Amino acid sequence: MIYLHPQPAPGSESLTVPGSRCLGPGPRSGAMFHEAWSYLLYLYTVVHQAVVPCARQQELLVKTIDHQQYLGKWYFKAAVSHREADIQMFKAFDNIVFTIEEKNNDTLLLTGNMRMGDDCITQKWTYRLQPGRDDMVLEGRPQRRNLLWSGAWADCSDCIVFQEVEPPLRDTDAEDSLSRQMLYARRSDTDSEMVTTFLKSSACYGSTASVTLPQEKAFCL
Repeated sequence: MIYLHPQPAPGSESLTVPGSRCLGPGPRSGAMFHEAWSYLLYLYTVVHQAVVPCARQQELLVKTIDHQQYLGKWYFKAAVSHREADIQMFKAFDNIVFTIEEKNNDTLLLTGNMRMGDDCITQKWTYRLQPGRDDMVLEGRPQRRNLLWSGAWADCSDCIVFQEVEPPLRDTDAEDSLSRQMLYARRSDTDSEMVTTFLKSSACYGSTASVTLPQEKAFCL
């Protein structure tokens, strides 16, 4: 919600059936296939972006925007990342509603009401706005960057995208230890085409792992 990098509400491995036998290619040939497939996907992405450039997204700099217009309720619609692990935790929920309140001029309180099965889970996060920074600082996780983006990412004027990014755990790591974007809408019944647009726009930038919530149960309001 407030692409908010809300702190995980509650938190892929393959399953092996005992006694089962692999009837397909051996480990080496399987690995070669996956390497070749990954390379083909990479080439496709490069060629596709060269022919159809990704739409440029608009970041909302927290030090310049009117915070009042972003207060109130936001409904979680989808989350994306370039890897499944960063968005896995969202799969446990049926629906999520966030409420943003302003505690003072430089502090925002985010309350998440999350439906997991028949249970409602409530969690709170405090974000601070610091001079000279374009992002928000999550209390207890100062290393995390929390960025806001325009709903144009999803072709939705009544939406925002909240991004959470954490640096690599080790100096030798080549990528961030966390990187995900979450789409939030003012209404729970927004057009599904908006979510589709968000997923397509994100995939263009390499975030092909995604989660959308079923919203089959009552919201925890």
